[in-house]
Amino acid sequence: MRILVIGGGAREHALCHALSRELPAPGGRSGSTAVDELHCAPGNAGIAEVARVHAVDAVDGAAVTDLARLIGADLVVIGPEAPLVAGVADALREAGFAVFGPSAEAARLEGSKAFAKEVMAAAGVPTAQARLCVTAAEVDDALDAFGPPYVVKDDGLAAGKGVVVTADRDAAREHALACGRVVIEEYLDGPEVSLFAVTDGESVVPLRPAQDFKRALDGDEGPNTGGMGAYSPLPWADGDLVDRVLETVLRPTVDEMRRRGTPFSGLLYAGLAITSRGVRVIEFNARFGDPETQVVLARLRSPLSGLLHAAATGRLADLPPPRWSEDAAVTVVVAAENYPAAPRTGDPIGGLAEVAERDAPDAWVLHAGTRREEDGRVVSAGGRVLSVTATGGDLAEARERAYRAVGRIELKGSHYRTDIAAKAAESD
Repeated sequence: MRILVIGGGAREHALCHALSRELPAPGGRSGSTAVDELHCAPGNAGIAEVARVHAVDAVDGAAVTDLARLIGADLVVIGPEAPLVAGVADALREAGFAVFGPSAEAARLEGSKAFAKEVMAAAGVPTAQARLCVTAAEVDDALDAFGPPYVVKDDGLAAGKGVVVTADRDAAREHALACGRVVIEEYLDGPEVSLFAVTDGESVVPLRPAQDFKRALDGDEGPNTGGMGAYSPLPWADGDLVDRVLETVLRPTVDEMRRRGTPFSGLLYAGLAITSRGVRVIEFNARFGDPETQVVLARLRSPLSGLLHAAATGRLADLPPPRWSEDAAVTVVVAAENYPAAPRTGDPIGGLAEVAERDAPDAWVLHAGTRREEDGRVVSAGGRVLSVTATGGDLAEARERAYRAVGRIELKGSHYRTDIAAKAAESD
């Protein structure tokens, strides 16, 4: 297959990294589910090492469709949420391409928190009580009704940074008024879990659960970010967690979307809280999460291309269940100076070759916000710059390998959390 991946972050690099393992060896021939060619638009400096990159605007449906037509894509995989909400998948499907990613209407599960709550209510999916607020009076009433800790969510897309959870009522109110249209909901206690499911609109195949770290600093301190690290598996989670979520959350949601005439095909990401009252949905995303994708795909042993293509073509029921490694995986995000406020960019990144030479195959670097200069140097080009990912026999070994590789990275003013998967490793 010729595969085109849309996006340019660490999630897309993780997808390309997994798909590149299926490329034929030089002079070899590929099998029926292997990848003949791998393309990415717009990509980044790291993705360019495993795929052919194209300078195309990811949210321009016409431009993406033209590119897919030019390369003769057999499958287009849309990574970020913005192209999905913008209808890029719709444009591609209308042109006859197999697409992994929901329609714009189905992507409203992520694009609108209020819509997601409506779907969950209709499907009987357990979630937090919530109110949609558009006026200051409604905001005040909701804050008073739910009390601290206050949970305020921008109703639209906010790149993972539109949620404020705080005991400070003034801060919660300020965020709500700045957003304009917000969902205010009750606080859910308990640890959080990310669970991905691949679906063709009817069949639902859950992947392995992961946990990410949203706060910028150790000990879950500091501002909310797009994610500073992740790990999988979760040694503290019940063994039947995936099956329970499949039956109470994932299948009912997919069934409800199909009942509405807007079937959801692609990646349904359930952000969950394991509360004292049971599993509750925090939010849905309509695509792979970042940085959880890095650790989930690090453990996948069956071909990713076959799984994604089966979902895109409505043949998921014909596919055997995915195969998984028993190894653990840990990802540590290296962020730019002053991330998430106003990240510094343009600084050269050192140590990448050293990681590739000394830590592979147990650890590798996935690029998020990078670009390659004309002189060949790789420089920072975003807030979350790199995701350093490692595997090991258990979480302790995966952590040790990941942080050893992080120690080789040189980026002026950069920072990272030192406690990713630390507590989980103690119980593993």
